[in-house]
Amino acid sequence: MKTLYKPLGLLVSVVGGLAANAAFIRVWRTISGEDHAPAATAKNYTWGEVLIAAALQGAIFGLVKAAIDRAGATGYQSLTGTWPE
Repeated sequence: MKTLYKPLGLLVSVVGGLAANAAFIRVWRTISGEDHAPAATAKNYTWGEVLIAAALQGAIFGLVKAAIDRAGATGYQSLTGTWPE
């Protein structure tokens, strides 16, 4: 049964990445009023702006992805009775 979780886990991970990206865009738009965060090589932004955007993006991605991966694992356990490893 645990091998069944691998493709399901991959799908859950992709959904987590999409959800994290959507959450970051919404938070960034609320904070900055801009639709896109600055890229590291964007000339018109300061070091601080670029690093804050990157840190915020990393924190949101990590939080959302962990929450969705954990929910997928607990859902799998509820359905099968075993924890995916």
